[in-house]
Amino acid sequence: MSYDQVEGFPAIERADARILILGSAPSVESLRQQQYYAHPRNAFWPILTTILTGELTKLSYPESVALLQQQQIALWDVMCSCERPGSLDSAITPASIQTNNFERFFDQHPEIQALLFNGTKAEETYRKRVLPHLPAHYTQLQRHRLPSSSPAMAMLNQEQKLEQWKAVITQSGSYHP
Repeated sequence: MSYDQVEGFPAIERADARILILGSAPSVESLRQQQYYAHPRNAFWPILTTILTGELTKLSYPESVALLQQQQIALWDVMCSCERPGSLDSAITPASIQTNNFERFFDQHPEIQALLFNGTKAEETYRKRVLPHLPAHYTQLQRHRLPSSSPAMAMLNQEQKLEQWKAVITQSGSYHP
């Protein structure tokens, strides 16, 4: 089995972001297109645009990024690099995981109040590999694991995922539609 080195993207951010959404690492299709959540069956952008605009709206990638930024939502991955054949989180080689510098990110984004994890792998990796190394004041941020927007997470349909994401985003205290 050949392993591919996956390098993450820079954060989508602005200095006054209040929510940080974290994935694990970019998929093969995202890497090919150099865009977060680029797989056509990934529900991330439909879910977020529906929550933020109040309707299912098809936006271009630059419009979607601008919408997140306008709503003070940042987007990043927990891992800055890893080895993984294909796109499944379960295929990531644990020893290859390198995490992003969250202490620096939080220092540069002092308004962050809530972390939303897009799936189990993102939350698990953050909890095990990032949280123990953060200063105490950053360990108190609200943390919520949400169902993965990936098509590989088929236990829930897009509508069910939307409802869970919407409940957490609107109740996190950091976003008010």
